Amino acid sequence: MAVSTTGAGSLREAAAARLRIARLWPAAGAGPSAVALALSGLRGLLPVVFAIAVATTVGRIGPVLRDGAPQAQVWWPLAAAGAALVALQLAEAAQKAVGERLGRNVDGHMYRRLIQASLSTREITPLEDPAVLDELGEAGHELRFAFRTPGAAYAGLIALVGPYTQVAGFTAVVAVVLDPWAAVAMLAVVLLFRHGQRGGLRRYARVIRDVAALRRESRYLRRLAMGPTAAKELRVFDLTGWLTGRYRDVYRRSLDPVWAERRRIYLRPYLVYTTVGLVGVAAVLALSGVRAADDVVDLAALALVLQAVMALIRLGEFYPDSDTQTQYGMNAETAVTAFERAMAGHPEPADTGRAGPAATTAPAIDVTGVRFGYPGAAEPVFDGLDLHIPAGQCTALVGVNGAGKTTLVKLLARLYSPDAGAVRVDGVDVADLPARDWQRRIAVVFQDFVRYELSAAANIGFGAVEHLDDRAGIRRAAQAVGLLDTLDALPDGLDTLLSRAYDGGVDLSGGQWQRIAIARALFALYHGSTVLVLDEPTAALDVRAEAEFFARFAELTRGRTTILISHRLSSVRLADRIVLLDRGRVVEEGSHDQLMAAGGRYAAMFTLQAERFVDDEPGRDPAVQRVG
Repeated sequence: MAVSTTGAGSLREAAAARLRIARLWPAAGAGPSAVALALSGLRGLLPVVFAIAVATTVGRIGPVLRDGAPQAQVWWPLAAAGAALVALQLAEAAQKAVGERLGRNVDGHMYRRLIQASLSTREITPLEDPAVLDELGEAGHELRFAFRTPGAAYAGLIALVGPYTQVAGFTAVVAVVLDPWAAVAMLAVVLLFRHGQRGGLRRYARVIRDVAALRRESRYLRRLAMGPTAAKELRVFDLTGWLTGRYRDVYRRSLDPVWAERRRIYLRPYLVYTTVGLVGVAAVLALSGVRAADDVVDLAALALVLQAVMALIRLGEFYPDSDTQTQYGMNAETAVTAFERAMAGHPEPADTGRAGPAATTAPAIDVTGVRFGYPGAAEPVFDGLDLHIPAGQCTALVGVNGAGKTTLVKLLARLYSPDAGAVRVDGVDVADLPARDWQRRIAVVFQDFVRYELSAAANIGFGAVEHLDDRAGIRRAAQAVGLLDTLDALPDGLDTLLSRAYDGGVDLSGGQWQRIAIARALFALYHGSTVLVLDEPTAALDVRAEAEFFARFAELTRGRTTILISHRLSSVRLADRIVLLDRGRVVEEGSHDQLMAAGGRYAAMFTLQAERFVDDEPGRDPAVQRVG
């Protein structure tokens, strides 16, 4: 009973998988799908026509040679066989071309689904869930390989029509020419072998999905070894031996269960399948010989039966145009669907319709009783944080690493939602505002800002993407950060690609890239943003460049609500208000002079940084030297 239940479950699973593939037809296109279906059916019928024509030719050779029958009796079926063969080759070529188009249509649709799901939330919390990342990594990996994509699965499903049409045709030939029971026996052999092939492939595919996390790690290690990102450190720290060993270990651990399952699936069962198949085929061939010896079937019929039997044996084997594609291609579809469901588990808050701060007004921001912790962390980052950020002023956040400064920025930008408490903008909880509207009001220079492999103009203009054609504004932002002359001197000026991976592209220094990021935020300010957040904005700048930047800082941010994060306490002295965070709480706040006069922890930290440097240049405040 268990075997029956398992078999029924396997059939239901196979039927459900094929139904999921078939449902992709709107993305593939009705017209190309109909053409591919017709070509596949033709590919199934033509081998049967060829076999009948060849058998007819064989049957007529004897009368022509022995009785002097007209030679046309041989040439016409032979010509039909040749025509069927030529038509079969043309149909195969045409179906591959149409299948390629179907695959591209479907895969484009799947990539759109994957991208839309990735960008479906304004918060980034789900993209930091390991389970969600496993699904995303698996889907992205499978979509990169042509024989494993949903598009290949769809084209492969249509291609299945051909061989199964052949199975039906040759089974009918055996039934009509030899014996119905012989046809049943051959059909059983074909289906038995097909069950072994596809059932084994299904179980094998499940194991591959079970090791998705290991496969993701192995892909990461491979990229690390072959990419430029870690090339310097791998050599300087002599990590090449460790990396190759780690990759070998992870790759082997991902393959061991796959190999074990493959042996279990394919070795012993196929001994049984082969034995049963040999018995069935031998019985049919023996019956054919007996019928021929008794003159029940003539030479033409015998030739046709033998061709049908051999074709059916071949049709019980692996279908290279369909089997791998329809099985593994749907792994990607499954991963995309699972990723979509995971992202759907983090829906956007409903738009309450409440009005936010005026678009032209620099708002005040209040953090009230905020509690927040990262998933899996032992302790929360914030547990009851209260903080006031005045409107139109510069507030600096300082503190040791882990104090929660960058996390607070992500909460302000609605990339995370607090577990408790609220972040309010002019008295309105940001959770009650459409996230897109609020995020368009806040310009952020993240500590790990993005270096887009696009033009310099695009890298700056992405601060307000709907205003990318504002070249004057882009040049103004570049000028404000002291980078315009450098960009104008590039081979194509602002249109130069900022990546050496492309012909004519160039790369910038770390400090120049940081200026690009600041210019991007300034461009956002030019087009409506009223809150500016700078997270370590001068970390990659030298002392002179930092001093020049902060000399213009007040002018650049005048009238904006500005939040400045920096480990260099010399950088925050000009802020209207300085807040010292420690373990997720405000421990000191005030102006630089007030905090220095209080002689508390801020004063001690500032003095310690200043005393660590020797003033090498007369007249320079040692506090402006970089902390090393």
